[in-house]
Amino acid sequence: MVLSRHLAMRGILQVDHSWPYRRRNTLRLPGHDYSSPGAYFVTTCTHGRVCLFGDIQGDEMHVNALGRVVERCWYQLPNHYPNVEVDAFVVMPNHIHGIILLVGDDGVPVSKRLRAHKRHALPEIVRGFKTFSARGINGIGSTRGVPVWERTFYERIVGDGVALQAIRRYIANNPAQWAMDAENPDRRGSRGASPG
Repeated sequence: MVLSRHLAMRGILQVDHSWPYRRRNTLRLPGHDYSSPGAYFVTTCTHGRVCLFGDIQGDEMHVNALGRVVERCWYQLPNHYPNVEVDAFVVMPNHIHGIILLVGDDGVPVSKRLRAHKRHALPEIVRGFKTFSARGINGIGSTRGVPVWERTFYERIVGDGVALQAIRRYIANNPAQWAMDAENPDRRGSRGASPG
């Protein structure tokens, strides 16, 4: 909520008032075609920010069985969506960061182009990832229907090669930064405070 207030005050966040039952925030760029080719940096958190996927030991993330389900589902996205390639990715204790590349028809292998080809949009792809992984996780724990992920996700359109390299470094270094991460429950009480 702190991030939402911060972005709203700066005019970055838009609030959708058309839904009468709850306030929904959107960080999507108005007018952008999220099925168009490009690189997208995606972050999504577990429901309630609960640490489900493993833990950080030293500077490394050690995924548990649930974290392995999440990894497997991420790397299988291109099998479900012909216009998707996956790039840098990390599972953290209660969230993931990853880069999804949407490719045009010229980047789709011929074997995938022969079957009916639909350009899938980023929200549909992320929803699929969350659905596939939640099914796998709930299957392990016999917890059918229990929410695994928060409803929303955050994305950033990656503008160029310099930004892509910076985001790849951020993802690779994310486990080492866990002590300072705003999603770290051990740090939650100090959100907004300067690290130190």
